[in-house]
Amino acid sequence: MSVRPIVMLGDPRLRLKGLPVDSFGRPLHELLDDLAHTMRDAPGVGLAAPQLGEAVQACVIEVSDQLHELVNPMIVRATGDDRDLEGCLSLPGYYAYVTRRERVWVVAQNRFGRKIKVAGSGLLGRALQHELDHLEGKLFIDYLDSMDELIPVGASDEDEASAVPVAALG
Repeated sequence: MSVRPIVMLGDPRLRLKGLPVDSFGRPLHELLDDLAHTMRDAPGVGLAAPQLGEAVQACVIEVSDQLHELVNPMIVRATGDDRDLEGCLSLPGYYAYVTRRERVWVVAQNRFGRKIKVAGSGLLGRALQHELDHLEGKLFIDYLDSMDELIPVGASDEDEASAVPVAALG
């Protein structure tokens, strides 16, 4: 287990689509452990394998002290819409309002290859969508009409909720 450098915006590895995982042994377990340690060290709410330069379908999310390790995840159902501030560990120092689905249901595998299901709304639902986007080479800024919509951390504007701390997603 180690804290690894996070791939930053501009690095082409961040745009790679993750390949499906078909081997559930030690290398995958070490990657999941590294993802969790790096995410916590950042600190963040989630982290996807492409953010460590690994183009595989694996990510971790930790909300309310519950760690979710997701391998080969897929959203199978989504309802509603929710617009909220979102950030990313690969683009530190900036947030933006992003509209995502309000509630999502995900099917994945755990580190041992067993099928698992996770449903989430609020921060967990947003993190699930954010991390699964990373596995497809997609970033939260891809939802913006313009990079002018990015809000620097600490910016103050009467109309913005920038004084409210927002968790950085992976």
